[in-house]
Amino acid sequence: MAHETHDFDWAALADMLELEGEAHSPYVQQAFEELERLVPAPGRILDVGSGPGVAACRLASVFPEAEVVAVDGSPELLALAEKRAARLGVRLGTRAAEFPGGLAGLGTADLVWSGQVVHHVGDQQGALDRLAGLLAPGGVLAIVEGGLPARCLPRDPGFGRPDLHSRLDAAMAARFTRMREELPGSVAVTEDWSWMLRAAGLTEVRSRTFLVDRPAPLDEETRKFVRQTLERQRRISAEVLDAEDTATLDRLLDPADPAGVDHRPDLFLLVAKTVHFGRRPRD
Repeated sequence: MAHETHDFDWAALADMLELEGEAHSPYVQQAFEELERLVPAPGRILDVGSGPGVAACRLASVFPEAEVVAVDGSPELLALAEKRAARLGVRLGTRAAEFPGGLAGLGTADLVWSGQVVHHVGDQQGALDRLAGLLAPGGVLAIVEGGLPARCLPRDPGFGRPDLHSRLDAAMAARFTRMREELPGSVAVTEDWSWMLRAAGLTEVRSRTFLVDRPAPLDEETRKFVRQTLERQRRISAEVLDAEDTATLDRLLDPADPAGVDHRPDLFLLVAKTVHFGRRPRD
């Protein structure tokens, strides 16, 4: 999702965003089953921060009678969403809009989905207020924020120091904190998402955590996603990891090494994602 408050080339990550969407589809499917119970017959659905449209196309499949609109600030990613919809044979509209300032002209919806977008905005409460403002009376907002870090390797991968994931977690968490601090208009807030949704005027607020459990051996597309994730972690964490951990990652990412992620039979993907739900009161 392109954000008016954070200059970042999301289109350059299109391939990884699509792979992530496919790899994480088990939690999205579970979350949408929950939405089918909460909003059984929505007339209009917005996916705000849709990226290349993986979740938006699934929404269009789950709710074929609804008008589903993928909303993103990147025309390149919206073009990919349109191609995906055509390939899958689902009905999907697209709208270019920066987040959060460009949402005012979107109209209202019975269901608004926004996956891992709000934390990229300096004023997270303000962003939630705007998302809640898109809801028709009785409509439901569902945002994906938080969960548990991903795991893909055994605690001891057979070389280097054991528990590499924990050190990568610490490096990525420090980077995330810096990112939040450097966002324009950054506002410190206790990230109690349920409380924040209530502060946005929503009721029936609750949170559920869903699991992505892809055991070894991985299919090739998920394996490719794991590779790209580790490549990104290697790049972002280069300044804080010690030489041994850097060497371990380099070996894991070496396509010629039989113990690398391209060939390991024990590679898996395990991650938890938390979805927070709230309803706009009926007038």
